[in-house]
Amino acid sequence: MQRSTFSNRYVAVLAVASVVLAAPAVAQADVVFDWNAIAQTETVPLRPTAHGESRGIAMVEGAVYDAVNAIDRGYEPYLVDVDAIGAQPWASQDAAAATAAYLVLLAITPTTRHAGLDTAYAATRAAIPDGPIEDEGVRAGEEAAQAMLADRANDGFMVPFDFSLVIGPDAGDWRPLTPAALDPDPWVGNLRPFLIESPSQFRSEGPNALTSAAYAQDFAEVKELGGVNSTTRTADQRAAAVFWQFAPIALWNPVARGLAARYDLDAADEARLYAMVNLAAADGAVACWNDKYYWSFWRPRAAIREADTDGNPATIADPNWEPLFTPTTQTTPALATPAFPDHPSGHGCLSGAVLNTMADFFGTDKVSITVVSGRSLDGVPIAPRAFDRLSEALKEIVDARVWGGIHFRTADVQGAVTGNKVAHWLGKHYFQPVG
Repeated sequence: MQRSTFSNRYVAVLAVASVVLAAPAVAQADVVFDWNAIAQTETVPLRPTAHGESRGIAMVEGAVYDAVNAIDRGYEPYLVDVDAIGAQPWASQDAAAATAAYLVLLAITPTTRHAGLDTAYAATRAAIPDGPIEDEGVRAGEEAAQAMLADRANDGFMVPFDFSLVIGPDAGDWRPLTPAALDPDPWVGNLRPFLIESPSQFRSEGPNALTSAAYAQDFAEVKELGGVNSTTRTADQRAAAVFWQFAPIALWNPVARGLAARYDLDAADEARLYAMVNLAAADGAVACWNDKYYWSFWRPRAAIREADTDGNPATIADPNWEPLFTPTTQTTPALATPAFPDHPSGHGCLSGAVLNTMADFFGTDKVSITVVSGRSLDGVPIAPRAFDRLSEALKEIVDARVWGGIHFRTADVQGAVTGNKVAHWLGKHYFQPVG
């Protein structure tokens, strides 16, 4: 068994009682849609940073998929044994999806969030006729939620981490911006993956040697384009850099919901899309953070300030250099050099996994998307960014990390490669059609 647009719909996501049900055995995709949006909102407290959210929503969407698929049976399950569950084909997929999401969220969110979850779940259930159809859907949802919660018990979430093993004083060694600025989520690198075989399965090639021409080229690029006072970075590049520094689930789940609506996916396919995207994202982060602390490579800020120690005559030190991502840049929220090693880029890994998974799901890279970020720059919200192809968005993410001054290009490129490998592994080993 394998372990296995924006519209008024989003604004009114908690008004679940407005859903109109179709025939009992066929779910309205709106319930799957709505509970994805609820999960996105309710997993926000699972910080300290975005990775608690990514793990949480992956758990929710994996369970929702298993619950709906246990009734539909069109694809291989993620965790459950569909024959053992024995859900009837006439069961309510709406009840199954909502129950799975609700129970997982109850288990992983603070109790202060539970009243809102109770209200949303009651509204969904109120729109489903009472009786065996609803009861059977609820049972499938309960089974899927229990399987997910059991599978993720003791998976390494928030396990303590010894930073003394990865911080160093020498050229090339990672060191935090200040002694107190330590990664709040180092556990991610040792989290038991959802899909891939181990956190280190897709080890990257690693950073360029400090004395190499390739390193000097990356160094010169980020020094020129990524500095807070850069005269060559364009206004659009500056906006793009800030735009992409936003919680991944808040970027990609709304995109997935927009695509589900555009392509008129039924509940089973919509649940599969959300599960694939969020499980890929979670494992993209796991692979990335494991690799970060394997290489433990310095950020451009340290590298440029201390270039006189790197042994490369082509790199010139600037002890006062600051990246665009510094508190003096007028952004909301404020930005700074991230508190974890450079290589590889977390956004590259995670977004590479998501966007390649979306391309696999739809069978083409030629899928237009519009992405919305919650970032503001100079007191003005940054406009949504539109792309004709999924790969175009990934290319801009790679560039944007350089423009922000927080990554060498090699870290961005290799991160995107890692994400692609996670997506490929998912496509080869999971969510296969039955028959």
